[in-house]
Amino acid sequence: MTGRTQTSENLLQSELDHILAVIEDQMAEIRPRLKSRETGEVIYVSAGIARVLGLPRAQSEELISFPGSGSLGMVFNLDPDEIGVILLDERPGLRAGSEARRTGRVLDVPVGDALIGRVINPLGQPLDRGGPVQARDRLPIERPAAPITSRAPVSVPLQTGIKVIDALFPIGRGQRELILGDRQSGKTTIALDTIINQRGTGVICIYCAIGQRNAAVAKVVEMLRSRQAMDYSIVVVASAADSPGLQFVAPYAATSIAEYFSERGRDVLIVYDDLTRHARAYRELSLLLRRPPSREAFPGDIFYLHSRLLERSAQLSEAEGGGSLTALPIVETEAQNISAYIPTNIISITDGQIYLSPELFRKGVLPAVDIGRSVSRVGSKAQLAAYRAVSESLRLSYTQFEELEAFARFGTRLDERTRRTIEHGTRVREVFKQPPGHPLPVAEQLAVFLAVDEGLFEYVPVHAVVDAERLVRATLRERFGDVVTRIEAGEQIDRETRSRLVAAFRAALDSVRQGSDD
Repeated sequence: MTGRTQTSENLLQSELDHILAVIEDQMAEIRPRLKSRETGEVIYVSAGIARVLGLPRAQSEELISFPGSGSLGMVFNLDPDEIGVILLDERPGLRAGSEARRTGRVLDVPVGDALIGRVINPLGQPLDRGGPVQARDRLPIERPAAPITSRAPVSVPLQTGIKVIDALFPIGRGQRELILGDRQSGKTTIALDTIINQRGTGVICIYCAIGQRNAAVAKVVEMLRSRQAMDYSIVVVASAADSPGLQFVAPYAATSIAEYFSERGRDVLIVYDDLTRHARAYRELSLLLRRPPSREAFPGDIFYLHSRLLERSAQLSEAEGGGSLTALPIVETEAQNISAYIPTNIISITDGQIYLSPELFRKGVLPAVDIGRSVSRVGSKAQLAAYRAVSESLRLSYTQFEELEAFARFGTRLDERTRRTIEHGTRVREVFKQPPGHPLPVAEQLAVFLAVDEGLFEYVPVHAVVDAERLVRATLRERFGDVVTRIEAGEQIDRETRSRLVAAFRAALDSVRQGSDD
């Protein structure tokens, strides 16, 4: 027994010696390295901001972590004795005395095809039930705009499907067209109709909700899903319930996501809804961090806030891939005051504006586009050739109608020519009306404009213009498939084709009128 015990002890000792030898070999290969970590101390926390001591090497826009609470922040102020940090996700546990650490990187966002169809926040965290975002690439949210030499002129139209806009205020790919108007005047509806109309065009759409109610955002997402628009869309949300810091970075994060696609030769449409709330969030952060206020308590760099954002939208040259980023920023006015501080700033940055009148909205003229105050500075350069034959005459006749209509309200006796102008303008206005959520194809829009321009609706009662318009569109689809193809290809309508179309539309409308007379 003693021999066996001795043998077991020898085996055990041998195994221990072997294990120690392996450990010594491993330890010999280890080269310990010292790693510095800069930490600071939070000295003040308020609604959306924190002030930190002890991070003298922190850089502007650097990401700061707070390990005790798991919160993240971004360096906003660089003062001699402290730094001001805007909080991106306020969590319980962050208080004075908490530890703050430098991360050594700027705030970035995941990008790529994996985001299409998803609803995320500006940090790339999913807000839907689709699971984690499986994106391999990331881009910083703040990026320089494309230089002039990398840009090309705006020449390719981006059809909204809204008749009055496509005819009178064409939007081109790479353009920045402002949508502004009072509260509840249909601004978001126009943007959503434009997104819905991009189905089948290859345009990637990004809807950025800033400071919106969660219920309103959910309604938007549901509408996009019901129209299969989420198949090519991304929704970035910083709701009213989120911190002002998250609302501040939202449009920049959404633009970086859009730039990923445009820099790879794809066409992108981005909607900022809305930049008024974005400016208010920036003002709140600036006042909390004691930046000196200027007009309307906004900080002095409020213009740069939006100019550096909107200048990132462009039509890239062929050498840069030929992609485009089209922006539709939305701004809310108060009491129709388009000369207020934020509206005038963004009007001066963008390439035109679509103004929605609350008076037209109350009259039931939808979309409530005020033709006199709206403009596209790109103009016919980004419009299909077939539009140009009818758009100018429509604008002129509608403008004359609006002037004469004001005089007619006073009971002024009208001559025959004036009466005909008013009758024609009334029908043009009826044609411009369009229900939300029903964008129209280019060819069908042109057919209706051609019919009203030729006076085919003059003998149609005003209440029946909608039915007459529907008949004209049906006639085009059923009998002129070749013309539809040519219009969509950007060809001009020649005189012979125009005569054929007018004759067919007149015959269809005459048959309906005769049937109603019988």
